Amino acid sequence: MNFIVALTEDNTINRNTFLQKINVLGNMNVAFVAGNGHECLEQLKGTPDAKLPQVIFMDLEMPKMNGIETISLAKALYPQIHFVVLTVFDDDEKIFEAIKAGASGYLLKHEPAGVLQEAVMNVLEFGGAPMSPAIARKALQLMSKASLDSTVEVKQSLPEMITTREEEILKYTVSGWDAKRIAAGLDISVLTVRKHIANIYEKLHVQSKAEVISMAHQQNWFKR
Repeated sequence: MNFIVALTEDNTINRNTFLQKINVLGNMNVAFVAGNGHECLEQLKGTPDAKLPQVIFMDLEMPKMNGIETISLAKALYPQIHFVVLTVFDDDEKIFEAIKAGASGYLLKHEPAGVLQEAVMNVLEFGGAPMSPAIARKALQLMSKASLDSTVEVKQSLPEMITTREEEILKYTVSGWDAKRIAAGLDISVLTVRKHIANIYEKLHVQSKAEVISMAHQQNWFKR
């Protein structure tokens, strides 16, 4: 059985190393390679459902849109896709943020091809959560330190590229206000409101009010 994977990584050397590892394996097809989160979402937008990657390996530190923001947005739009973080850091905060965003696994970049293959099979066939040993230890430490109530909804932060004004308009949009009402409430023109809404749609890679409302609720952006 062949698996479809993709990579989002801004470092050329790391991209080439990853592809060399994948080429050694006989059952992995690479759907695309993206240089940052924005490129990843653009690639997904243009890919037919049947050809969407099943697993996307995701770097964390990237320009324009980092890995955690990308995972958070992409999981809301493509819940069937699994994301496995590839990183050189076993940073506590990054592990916690990636898991909250929806990552299915967390590996260090130096792992050999066999580990990447096992991670894909683990996620897709067994519903597992592959982690490098060093990462797993950190994750267990985090769990032991933070006894969070599982019934409490975690509020996600809005992506950094959303401006303060766009956040304001997005909040009103999610509350059901139309452009005319938002314009009156903020004392700006309807045209300006519509321009901001168009920018929000582009940044979040959505195409309708229903999609943006659904994403906001899934991410708990405006929960108190």
